[in-house]
Amino acid sequence: MPRDYDLVLFGATGYTGSLTAEYLATHAPRELRWAIAGRSTEKLAALRSQLAEVAPDRPEPALLRADADDPTTLQDLAASARVIATTVGPYAQYGEPLVAACASAGTDYLDLCGEPAFVDRMYVRHHATAQRTGARLVHACGFESIPYDLGVLFTVHRLPEGVPLHVESFVRARGSASGGTLSSALGAFADATAMTTAARERRAVEGRPQGRRVRIDRRGVPRTRLARGWTLPVPTLDPQVVARSAAALERYGPDFSYGHYAAFRRLPSAVAAAGGAAGVMAAAQVPAIRRRLLSLRAPGDGPSRQQLAQGWFTVHVVGSGGGRRVRALVSGGEPGYGATSGMLAEAALCLHEDALPETSGQVTTATAMGDALIARLPRAGVEFRVLGVLED
Repeated sequence: MPRDYDLVLFGATGYTGSLTAEYLATHAPRELRWAIAGRSTEKLAALRSQLAEVAPDRPEPALLRADADDPTTLQDLAASARVIATTVGPYAQYGEPLVAACASAGTDYLDLCGEPAFVDRMYVRHHATAQRTGARLVHACGFESIPYDLGVLFTVHRLPEGVPLHVESFVRARGSASGGTLSSALGAFADATAMTTAARERRAVEGRPQGRRVRIDRRGVPRTRLARGWTLPVPTLDPQVVARSAAALERYGPDFSYGHYAAFRRLPSAVAAAGGAAGVMAAAQVPAIRRRLLSLRAPGDGPSRQQLAQGWFTVHVVGSGGGRRVRALVSGGEPGYGATSGMLAEAALCLHEDALPETSGQVTTATAMGDALIARLPRAGVEFRVLGVLED
């Protein structure tokens, strides 16, 4: 079907949205027909003026008004575009109408969601429709979960085929949280029952890969020389995304297991991180404390440009199987917003521009884009390198 726009960025005037818009303004092909969308045409116009200053020799994006609380505007938005990338969260609160509109219209959809319950509910409710229309619904297209999903794929490609494989990731990072991220995290922690229920409902309709086994390894790895420090398992969406890629792609072998860890140089830092995470999870259960935490940083607020410049992340990935051991590294700039905005933009451009495998429904970055996106990400400062290969 003919569409007015190749790519639309929804939520463009928010903190992460404006960074993503700036990236597109400076990196997108000149012939790309793209638009920025949001509730306020005044804010959109102001953003477009800022983009003109950043990239004065580039074509300006169109302005489209759409409201997360008005499904009709989202249906019109989905019908106008081939690809829509959204930064409007928390996704559990605002995300489903746009997912539904894109699935129905056959429009590719990307977000930055790190909320497991939302991703599972969207699979149950909209995966079948998207398969029928040809839409690709790709969640977690930022720091959650591209470095891990594609880092594991990058490593698996360098391991033997047709044998059991075990892969582990160790992440270290320096960054800060925006108001939107804080709201999403507290919302996810506040209702653990919803997360469990959504996961169970998904398992009931999704099934398991035939003749193969895929597991998330939740055993602790107290200390590792690989990432030079102490480690903790990380209860995020990332391991689930990696496992779904492994279930979809036979290249991951007949028996695949994955462990996901945060790495710390010193034991006191690991202990403090564990205590802090437990405290936030406990505080999220108490409405008054949750509201107080949310008031610390309003949606739309985020780190300064100086803080963005000082941020970084590394993900050490180690894979073994068939007598071979591969060490790889994924690295980039400030993880939550600087690198994330570039990753989201490049993923959207990849869906539109590149020759990709035939996929539809809810898919991961590894299954939908894979090597094509790995090749693009250095433009966003995200590098993939092999550190070593050992043969037994």
